[in-house]
Amino acid sequence: MSCFPCCKTDTKPASKGAVSGKVSKGRRTFKSVAAAMSLKTGSSRNRQIDAEIRKFGRVKNDVKVFTYAQLLEATNNFSSDCLIGEGGFGNVYKGYMKSVEQTVAVKVLNRDGAQGTREFFAEILMLSMVQHPNLVRLIGYCADDQYRILVYEFLGNGSLENHLLDLGEGKEPLDWKTRMKIAEGAAKGLEYLHNSEDIPIIYRDFKSSNILLDDNFNAKLSDFGLAKIGPKEGQEQVTSRVMGTFGYCAPEYAARGQLSTKSDIYSFGVVFLEIISGRRVFDTSRATEEQNLIDWAQPLFKDRTKFTLMADPLLKGQFPVKGLFQALAVAAMCLQEEPETRPYMDDVVTALAHLAVHKVGDQDIAGDSIKCAGHVESFRVLSSAGSERT
Repeated sequence: MSCFPCCKTDTKPASKGAVSGKVSKGRRTFKSVAAAMSLKTGSSRNRQIDAEIRKFGRVKNDVKVFTYAQLLEATNNFSSDCLIGEGGFGNVYKGYMKSVEQTVAVKVLNRDGAQGTREFFAEILMLSMVQHPNLVRLIGYCADDQYRILVYEFLGNGSLENHLLDLGEGKEPLDWKTRMKIAEGAAKGLEYLHNSEDIPIIYRDFKSSNILLDDNFNAKLSDFGLAKIGPKEGQEQVTSRVMGTFGYCAPEYAARGQLSTKSDIYSFGVVFLEIISGRRVFDTSRATEEQNLIDWAQPLFKDRTKFTLMADPLLKGQFPVKGLFQALAVAAMCLQEEPETRPYMDDVVTALAHLAVHKVGDQDIAGDSIKCAGHVESFRVLSSAGSERT
């Protein structure tokens, strides 16, 4: 893929792909820490949370402890008028915290099941140790009695899924430039996690509904309950119970539970293809042969005359064709079956930085330049690219 050298998967030091090295062998897993925390109560629990954060790495976020009474006040007793989202682990409310003078999003986790408790403490630990413009900021939490509540910064534009896949009547679809901006921001968030100086992290739940957008459509990754510490030094991957969302999981993880940063990169490829095509990863409302996004896309990757057919019809041809082909190149590389042939996240970020500045010029829109051989030749099919990585 000579036009896109930043997506080549040449051999790199193990510290990049294997997220090696800075987690000591004797250190406990987040699962065991969460189990221990769930047995504590009141101020004892809060002290242990703080202690465990400091064991795993340096504290980068000043995460506050809120009382249940404070959160009742902030959300008007969790009024239905304040409800802004519902998920598998609970409801999300918009509120205003007087103590920090800030509008917030308050996620109330379901009380049933130990899984929610583990994810609650895992998210506190993770978001206390990371800080990046493309990661959602945890303002604080409440662990009073049986309550499990997380308080985040409020992001006014909701999730990428809302603007891309659940477009309401009368809402304008995202234009090409905004889509590439969102993809670049989400990629930067993943890159930061994979290359974190203290504890390299595998996100494990990268999907469109977990990418939140601020008022300027800057992307921030959310929901870190499934995040996992990367492999120890000398290991390429870790083995883990398969968790996540159907369709977004890398094949080696879904089939064998083998997890690495390259698993996140596959998931990024799925979401990036959603961004390009406007299609869900799995959509039963479509014809049988088009229900699975990846199965639908693979033959098209190999037929250069059909690349523009992969663009979201809602774009109405308003995209730079060269940019589209290069975006498809990135998606195709991330979706390689074998993890070692996928690019590293910093390479993806570099590629997307170029895509984010592509302009839709008068002579570079689908209707005018699809016949331009230079643009077609600028994208090598997947099989050709794979033959170079031997």
